[in-house]
Amino acid sequence: MQEQYRTVARAGVHESEINRSRFLCSLAPAATEEEAQDFVARVRKEHPTASHNCFAYVIGADASVQKASDDGEPGGTAGVPMLQMLMRREMRYVVAVVTRYYGGVKLGAGGLIRAYGGVVGEALDALGTLTRQRFRLATIHVDHQRAGKLENDLRATGRDVREVRYAEAVTMEIGLPDGDVEAFTAWLADTTAGTATLELGGDAYGDATA
Repeated sequence: MQEQYRTVARAGVHESEINRSRFLCSLAPAATEEEAQDFVARVRKEHPTASHNCFAYVIGADASVQKASDDGEPGGTAGVPMLQMLMRREMRYVVAVVTRYYGGVKLGAGGLIRAYGGVVGEALDALGTLTRQRFRLATIHVDHQRAGKLENDLRATGRDVREVRYAEAVTMEIGLPDGDVEAFTAWLADTTAGTATLELGGDAYGDATA
């Protein structure tokens, strides 16, 4: 698995006007290819009278799925430059749809490539990006007496506390960078006088701390 990846911070739309043509770039995070395709379909439904609704998306932390469509623009002048911009910015799990309303002035192949790629870059700048870090999922089992202080200590040190469950014992689900497991195990033993246990699970991605 990739150690980390970047994606768009939120869904949104950025608009540019180039030689009287309107270019609206709709961007959104997408966890699966199906989500990306659903987003493309929604944007097309919102803009049925547009000249073109071109798209590009990248799915997978390793960019294993990459798709692009020119939607009637000359081949290679829309979807591909959009995809290239997403890849140049190292974006993953993201979908972009650029809706064009033709304004009567032809841009030529070079102009189209600059316009479609450029509006995606502008949209990424406007909406912002975030980094997702690979974590090892881990479960802490601790007694009630120490649970409150331990949870406070975990949050105070910026640990990714995902869930806390109270039963006979207290169970805390956390995320740990792989390189921190050994040091964290020692810290946990020291903090709880050896009474807490740590159970390591699989991998997941979470927001990276600055």
